[in-house]
Amino acid sequence: MEFILVKKDHAPHIALIQLNRPKELNALNLQLMGELRDALKEIDEDDDIRAIIITGNERAFAAGADIKQMAGKTTIDMWKVDQFSTWDQINKTRKPIIAAVSGFALGGGCELAMTCDMIVASETAQFGQPEIKIGVMPGAGGTQRLTKALGKAKAMELVLTGKFIDADTALSYGLINKIVPVELYLEEATKLASEIASMSPIATQMAKEAVKRSFEVPLEEGLHFERKNFYMLFSSEDQKEGMNAFVEKRKPDFKGS
Repeated sequence: MEFILVKKDHAPHIALIQLNRPKELNALNLQLMGELRDALKEIDEDDDIRAIIITGNERAFAAGADIKQMAGKTTIDMWKVDQFSTWDQINKTRKPIIAAVSGFALGGGCELAMTCDMIVASETAQFGQPEIKIGVMPGAGGTQRLTKALGKAKAMELVLTGKFIDADTALSYGLINKIVPVELYLEEATKLASEIASMSPIATQMAKEAVKRSFEVPLEEGLHFERKNFYMLFSSEDQKEGMNAFVEKRKPDFKGS
């Protein structure tokens, strides 16, 4: 891996992926996104890992797509590259993903953070979709995920003006989970990941799947999907362990089976 760093033993059952193009503020070029896709696919198949953190550095989570790589492209060039197929794979990751964001999360960086399941931000974090300022628009889910997170009016304002919002505004809008000092943002993301990793990995993955489905289908269909996953968990050893531990007033020992 040239543009990401992967640490599978960041904490018990937690993998850390760090975007690593610091001179370019972690701009998301095709190679970086391909490496991220491959790393997530490998981690998703590792039974020892139960939660994932994606981060950048204190200055930038990711300041956007690599504009130099796209500036001279034609419509057909972009169609052939099919760069968004990488994003589709990221979205298919079953294990919970937390974005640990400090500094800029703009354009593709904001879209990547929103593709994650939760966002822990430092006080310096800034979010935005400034694509409109260079004559295009979000293409990796920005118009869709931002609207679902913020509602139509706020999403329209950010997408059509390209303005940035700070961490406090992002929290008030419901875009992120929490804000902490810069020196603590990765530690706080790790605490959240560790809490999730202490649960049954089968249950967390099925619950994540159900929450995501709620954005894609009508309520009745979503309820049916939720109920199906709920019933399926009664075939797991973790369900037996969890309920027996509750009855016996002890801490459960989930094995992921």
